[in-house]
Amino acid sequence: MLMAHPAVLRNLVEQYDALRVLHAEDGSPAVRRRMEDVAYTLCVSTGTRDIDAALIAARHRLPGARTEDDSLLVSDAPRITR
Repeated sequence: MLMAHPAVLRNLVEQYDALRVLHAEDGSPAVRRRMEDVAYTLCVSTGTRDIDAALIAARHRLPGARTEDDSLLVSDAPRITR
């Protein structure tokens, strides 16, 4: 799978967050459509199927993310420790 550049992911996350606020205040069809477009792009960019998973995956790939903490990306699978 191709990986989106962190700058692209950051931009998409920021757009989605701003549109979510705008949608809560305004709720216009244009804002909703744009939010759906950004959500779709985030899902494609992160290889996920829903916006919540896409946001988690995108934030996980941004610089400064705690790479050793993948608890949000992994279900209750047992961990192997050495």
